Amino acid sequence: MKKKKKYTFRKFINDVHLWLGLASGIILFLVCLSGTILTFEDEIKSFTSEELNVEKTATSKKSITELQKILQKEGKVTAVTLIANEEKAYEFRVKTSKEDRRGTTFYINPYTGEYQQHLKSDLDGFFSSMFRLHRWLLLDSKIGRPIVGIATLIFLVISVTGLVLWFPKKTKWKNFKPGFKIKFSANWKRINHDLHNTLGFYACIFIVIMALTGLCWSFEWYRDFGTKVLGAQIFGGRNQPAIVSQAQGEMITIDDALKVIDKEFPYEGDVSINFLQEGTDVYKVRKYSSERFSPIISDNITIDRDGKILDKEIFSEKPINQQIVSLIKPLHMGYIYGSFSKTIYFLACLIATSLPVTGTIIWINKMKKKNKKRG
Repeated sequence: MKKKKKYTFRKFINDVHLWLGLASGIILFLVCLSGTILTFEDEIKSFTSEELNVEKTATSKKSITELQKILQKEGKVTAVTLIANEEKAYEFRVKTSKEDRRGTTFYINPYTGEYQQHLKSDLDGFFSSMFRLHRWLLLDSKIGRPIVGIATLIFLVISVTGLVLWFPKKTKWKNFKPGFKIKFSANWKRINHDLHNTLGFYACIFIVIMALTGLCWSFEWYRDFGTKVLGAQIFGGRNQPAIVSQAQGEMITIDDALKVIDKEFPYEGDVSINFLQEGTDVYKVRKYSSERFSPIISDNITIDRDGKILDKEIFSEKPINQQIVSLIKPLHMGYIYGSFSKTIYFLACLIATSLPVTGTIIWINKMKKKNKKRG
């Protein structure tokens, strides 16, 4: 009689990896596929929309106040983003009606005052569907959010167990080498196995980062746990008390505020400023340095109506835990280092999309092999 094989720890890891993968495969495929498509959403949309061309036709740019007056006939101007690139238009947010809560983007030539409303792309509906598929599986958010959250937790376990299985039983270099490459000269079953094993290994770290950060949108308990671990409030900016004006002196214009910004942040980069609306409003400013490798890291400053600085936040001076918390969204979406990181995330998401498919094929092939032996 043949001795029964012992149920080893590696066999247990393999079973966990297999059955969790089969149970969540379809959901993970849809979530990863939609995530892959959403990676370059802005770039894809830009191909279908016309941009306002900026030509330097005057010796100097118009003041922000002048540009604001030009756009006032379209509605209430609420914010502006000044683009450092001389060939790019300034971006203004304008509330065109009471229903337009977030405001509509208008692009304006800072030299001529010529402007153009941001037109909706033909792909807006498609990407909106991809977003809802990614977050809620096109279901009601109360139903879809926990389903996606549970699937993400499963994907995290699958990624860790997959990494364990990737390591060979005997830790010699010759046993590691096959795990780093795909043997395209082999039969299709071996190629499929290598696609799952090797590509999964290369994408693993990015999949883990996306899963760990993505769970912050799924579960409140996870956000609370992350807040305790990191020692900083995740998404805490949403609940921070508003800074109100304490001004006693004469009110400065937005152009005066810009001079204060240039003095406090003496480097080149894009600047986002809100316009004063109510009597208690202050100038809230974000500035993004053109010299930083990451285009989304900003230094923030709050300027009172009379020009006094109420709050100043330099990103590089923040504690590391607060820096991590503020970067959760760009870490999840992949734009933390611009096009460079987006490309890496796109490839990682594409691999993640393929893993449920290649893994299922491996399982089917093993089942066929077992059935043949029994026959």
